[in-house]
Amino acid sequence: MLYRKELFPGVYFSALRDDRFKTGYLATRLLTQLSREKAAENAALVRVLVRGTASLPDMRAIAARLEGLYGASISPGVQKFGEIQAIGFSTVFTEDRFLPGETDVLSEALKLTAELWLSPNTRGGLLLPAYVSSEKEKLIQAMDAMKNDRRGWALRRLIENMCAYEDYAVSEIGCREEAENIHYVKLTRHYRDLIATSPMEFFYIGSEEPARVEDALREAFFLLPRGEIDTEIGTDIRMNSVEEQPRYFAEEMDVTQGNLAMGFRLGECMEDTDDVTLRTFNNLFGAGPSSRLFRNVREKMSLCYYASSALDAHKGIMTVSSGIDFDKYDAAREEILAQLDAVRRGKFGNDELETAKAGVGAYLQLVPDSLPGMDAFYTAQIVRGMDASPEDYRALLEDVTREDVIRVAQSVELDAVYFLRGEAKE
Repeated sequence: MLYRKELFPGVYFSALRDDRFKTGYLATRLLTQLSREKAAENAALVRVLVRGTASLPDMRAIAARLEGLYGASISPGVQKFGEIQAIGFSTVFTEDRFLPGETDVLSEALKLTAELWLSPNTRGGLLLPAYVSSEKEKLIQAMDAMKNDRRGWALRRLIENMCAYEDYAVSEIGCREEAENIHYVKLTRHYRDLIATSPMEFFYIGSEEPARVEDALREAFFLLPRGEIDTEIGTDIRMNSVEEQPRYFAEEMDVTQGNLAMGFRLGECMEDTDDVTLRTFNNLFGAGPSSRLFRNVREKMSLCYYASSALDAHKGIMTVSSGIDFDKYDAAREEILAQLDAVRRGKFGNDELETAKAGVGAYLQLVPDSLPGMDAFYTAQIVRGMDASPEDYRALLEDVTREDVIRVAQSVELDAVYFLRGEAKE
């Protein structure tokens, strides 16, 4: 059962007690509204903070401290939940019950995590220019490298065009233009504002009593500055397509295989449809080797090299990604839509429905088997204001009917199509 409590204004602690692992896991995240102007700064900031603290001025000193904590680790991360950006650290440490003597690695690991957040290495009160410049360049390199993943790039360009007037168009690490403007003075001011006004989430998984972890967090983060908390962050869910007719976008790149990406709004079903029904529909339509897209568009009709769908329930969007020959663009696009229409009309067998439900159940059964998996699942729940467990969802799965899946399919509406094709030859 998920334990949850507010520690400080706008600072929440959630915990899952689980004694199956030898390591404890703590995620600490600041939540802020995703925006083009600030996303790159936020992504760079968490990279800079992990470079050094007031007492541990560089990564070598931090690594030595972690080694002294029996090989603990702290990793920075940036995530996107709908139109909310989350930046922070994942701290993993050996549980005290497996260590010799009277150790308290839990408290020490939490203190080190707090030090990264609250006491960065500064000069004259400003973040170190060398650290900021270095991480700025690495961030820009990461942005440039996105083009190397053609499939991911096509999906990214689809979202940028489809949601051009929505915060959702912004990448979780921001855009290159804003990254180039990062400066250590500006980033310092942004850091101070962000840490004082942003909601913060602590999530612990391990065998310790939540009360003990709570006490350790209160002590470690006692000096966390709290100002007027920005409670207005959230995601705007657009129920319908932007225009009456789907919008089409195409770009050329030096590629030998076309990448077709299609974006759909989930529509009115977002008002009352649960995640289990959405996942069942997605599995039946396009997710996995038993889906209609894989069996028909790829295997039976050989229209593509791959075809799969994915949901973002935070935003109410479904995307379909497909690798195709350039001359199969029209045929593949129309067949993908035909498979969706078949689900809308209920043209699928009970065996397909049960296989889709079994796939969802298998995923839910695997969630508790890894610490990162549980973190991803429950953090997504927390951001959306929900607290259902994988076991709760598995119980609900039994009640999903054909009519439920058809209702979701009938609500789905094509909004935009993006095609990444090869460069025209002279």
